[in-house]
Amino acid sequence: MFSAIVMIGLASPSLAADPKPDAVVKNRNIDARVFLDGKIKADAALSADCLAEGKKWLDKNAADAAASRKEDPQFFKDGGWDFERKYSIRSVVAERYVSVLRDDYMDTRGAHPNSDVNTVLWDKSENKRISIRPFFTETADNGATMKAMVKAIIASLKVEKKKRDSSETATEEWFKDLKPSLLKIGAVTLAPSTEAGKSSGLTFHYPPYAVGPYAEGQYVAFVPWEALKPYLTPEGARIFGGARPNGDAEEQQ
Repeated sequence: MFSAIVMIGLASPSLAADPKPDAVVKNRNIDARVFLDGKIKADAALSADCLAEGKKWLDKNAADAAASRKEDPQFFKDGGWDFERKYSIRSVVAERYVSVLRDDYMDTRGAHPNSDVNTVLWDKSENKRISIRPFFTETADNGATMKAMVKAIIASLKVEKKKRDSSETATEEWFKDLKPSLLKIGAVTLAPSTEAGKSSGLTFHYPPYAVGPYAEGQYVAFVPWEALKPYLTPEGARIFGGARPNGDAEEQQ
C-alpha cells in the first residue's frame, strides 16, 4: 500500500470532539494515542483489527522514542514525542466492503511535525483485510487494468493541480513515482455513490509531498468506475454504480 511521510507545520490535533483515546502510551519519552471512530467500534472484528495494528504502532514508536532519548537526550529538552493515529470509515459498499482512512500525526521535536495517510479495505463477510483485486479481472504490474488506472489517476490529479495553479512541468515530475502496480499507485478507497449500496469509483489518497510540494497540501484523485468498466469482474460490476456525491471531493481535500 502506498504510503508517504511528510512534514507539516501544524500544531498537534487536540481531538476535542473525542478526547478519550482507544489506546495510549504515555511516559516521559512519548505521548501516543490511537482513536477509532464510532462506526469502526460498532464492528467488533474491524475494531479489534485496527486496534491491534494501532497498538503495534504505539509500541514501536515508544521503543524508538526511548532509544532516541538514550542516544540524544538533548532533543527531549522541550518534551517527549507526540504521536497520534486516527481510523475513520470512508464508505461501506454493498453492506460488505468497508473503506477505512488511517491518518497519522508524528512530532519528534524536529523542525516540523510529520503526517502520513494510508487506507484499509475490510471485507465484513470474511472479517479480514483485502485488496481491490477481486473487483478486476487482472491487476498484474504493467497490465491493462493498472495502466488504465494510472492514466485516470494522473488525469484527475492534473485537474486538481490546475485548481492550485501548479506548474505543468513540475507536475509531470511529481507523477514519476506513480507506477502501474497496486503497490505503487496510491492508498485506495471505494468512493461513496449517489446510488445506495454502490461505489462511484476509486479514490486515491496522497499526503503532501507524495504527488506535489508541501505547499499544495494533500491530494485525492478520483477515478470513476466507468473508466475501469472494461476490466471489472462480476463482483466489480455488482458493487460499482452511480456518481460521486456532491461535496465528496471537498470533504476529502
